[in-house]
Amino acid sequence: MLGYGDPVADAIGLLRPRTVIGPSLRAAGEWALRFGTFPHVRIGGLVTGSCWLILDGQEPVRLEQGDTFLLGNPPAYRLASSPDADPRAAEGAWAAGVGDDVVRLGPESEEDLYLCVGHIAFDEDNASLLIDLLPPLVIVHATDPRGARLAQLIDILANEVGVGAAGGPLVENHLAQVLLVHMLRVHAGQTDRPTGWLSALNEDGIGAALRAVHADVAYSWTLKELADISHMSRSAFAHSFKSHVGVPPLEYVTQWRMSLARDELARDTMPISDLAWSTGYLSESAFSTAFRRVVGSSPAQFRKTARQAASA
Repeated sequence: MLGYGDPVADAIGLLRPRTVIGPSLRAAGEWALRFGTFPHVRIGGLVTGSCWLILDGQEPVRLEQGDTFLLGNPPAYRLASSPDADPRAAEGAWAAGVGDDVVRLGPESEEDLYLCVGHIAFDEDNASLLIDLLPPLVIVHATDPRGARLAQLIDILANEVGVGAAGGPLVENHLAQVLLVHMLRVHAGQTDRPTGWLSALNEDGIGAALRAVHADVAYSWTLKELADISHMSRSAFAHSFKSHVGVPPLEYVTQWRMSLARDELARDTMPISDLAWSTGYLSESAFSTAFRRVVGSSPAQFRKTARQAASA
């Protein structure tokens, strides 16, 4: 079986997330740091204190103790003790803090802010699966019913940073991915924002069909079967699915199969004949035809190119 059988887990699996936690930020007095744009995701939470998060072109957002945030391919932004504080470039301060896993601003004895942050980078070939669905900022305040759980995760993560305990990097990486999943759930639940397949998971009918596809990608799904799972007529299901996800149902099935196939071919994990069967095709030739139509090259050519790139 290819994938994990769950849309979110499957997407994150293809993204191959690479996590760098820290350095954390401890500060006192008046301060401000300006960060440039960066790819993919930055995630963090305020362990103690309060500060302002100001994305270029957006209103300042005040962060309080226990608040958690996710930045998705954001514009340049500032972290500051107040919206009017004069910022300095963050790169220098961040570079100085890498060795100690902490950036300190102001007198250490007066520090009243502790911010734990991390950067999650994805496999560039598949990053659009998620990045295209994210807004620049997702925030969960401590007062939100889901905030307490996220604040606990941030607190555990903060306690791991810089300790040097056995297995620390593994714990940090997994905690960051757990935080990412929880933040995605929050974003998916914000129904005023269009979020593609992520939003569709919250729709009882469409979400059930998506989960069914991911649970058995090798099955020869028909429009009628997916509509029946959604308890909708075929025409209503097809319209609703495309409205939420952006492509017709059976095209989504094909695209997802090809995403899994590209990943397997790039990692060179199984023969093409086995991959054809695993993605729902009765013959290698049928699989190759579909792969070429979607990807633009044959499976054998794609794998050869991936091998050459890996050995370069």
